[in-house]
Amino acid sequence: MKNSRSAALRTLPYLFLAIALLGMAYPAIHTPAIHADDQTLPAVGSIAPDFTLNSQEGTPISLHSFRGKWVVLYFYPKDQTPGCTIEAHGFQRDQAKYDAINAVIVGVSVDTVESHKEWCAKDGMAFKLLSDANKEVVTKYGSTMTIPQAPQLGTVAARNTFVIDPSGKIVKEFIKVNPTGHSEEVLAALADLQK
Repeated sequence: MKNSRSAALRTLPYLFLAIALLGMAYPAIHTPAIHADDQTLPAVGSIAPDFTLNSQEGTPISLHSFRGKWVVLYFYPKDQTPGCTIEAHGFQRDQAKYDAINAVIVGVSVDTVESHKEWCAKDGMAFKLLSDANKEVVTKYGSTMTIPQAPQLGTVAARNTFVIDPSGKIVKEFIKVNPTGHSEEVLAALADLQK
């Protein structure tokens, strides 16, 4: 019994190393994030905090301008990175389905307008990407984080999604989203909410 416990304890550091390396090898799926402790998410059932940010076209877009529509407000860490591209491509692929149910997709990151413009042109994305370079909106929505494997990025947007109904109320939250299959998950939630 004593020998097996000693052997197990000797292998623990290797197990932790393997887990860490796996996370680095698949950052789009397994990137651990450190969320600020003092963050407060807006509550489901509350009115979504309003804001105005510049889109990839450089024009200001206000959340309240979408009243009367369902809004999929999604926060993501960084333009043109693997996980963010998977998530954005899912939304773009399903754009017609969102249009059919009176829903708009609005992405927010701390990247610049120019970065958004470049990414949209490169990947053919037609929905709005908004620049929160001052990190005010990501903070207001309790959606900030740092990525241990990329400390040079500083504070970025956490991968959270808020579904807002036509009256401006938050009716569903997806926290720490897995980008693969997220659009389908949101469409299913919208179908339930619109029953």
